[in-house]
Amino acid sequence: MPKNKNSMVRKFDSQEQEAYLSLWRTYDRLRSFEEAVFSEWELTAQQYNLLRLLRAEAPAPVPTLTLAAKLISKAPDITRMLDRLEENGWIVRTRSVSDRRAVLVSITEAGRRLLDDLAEPIALSHEKQLGHLSAAELKSLCELLRKARQPHEPTDSPWK
Repeated sequence: MPKNKNSMVRKFDSQEQEAYLSLWRTYDRLRSFEEAVFSEWELTAQQYNLLRLLRAEAPAPVPTLTLAAKLISKAPDITRMLDRLEENGWIVRTRSVSDRRAVLVSITEAGRRLLDDLAEPIALSHEKQLGHLSAAELKSLCELLRKARQPHEPTDSPWK
């Protein structure tokens, strides 16, 4: 029986389960900071990530399938996500001249301005999320997370 409402006894089937659920809980707690920023712009974290990827490749357009492969987490419907970004004037899509089936995506000047406008609020969000950790702790955390996902990453992943 717990001593008080806040001191629950947690039982896990394994250390792996405890670690996984701890990751999940941590993600849930930390994402609320980003969501607060993105909601002001009617943007999702996935859309923001996609715009950042496009800015990094600019001025070269990026094939849709390449973008999908580079996202931090899988996007179930990248076409819908691109539709929304294009409606807002943050990206443009064109057909490849060499392969008419391929759709190429580029960030617009408005998309670059959006990322510029978001730079400070996102930096503050990251500070709120993890600023209480030292540089050494952050480095150790990143190394442990990389080690945890390493056997599950595709061989060509930039996250290896």
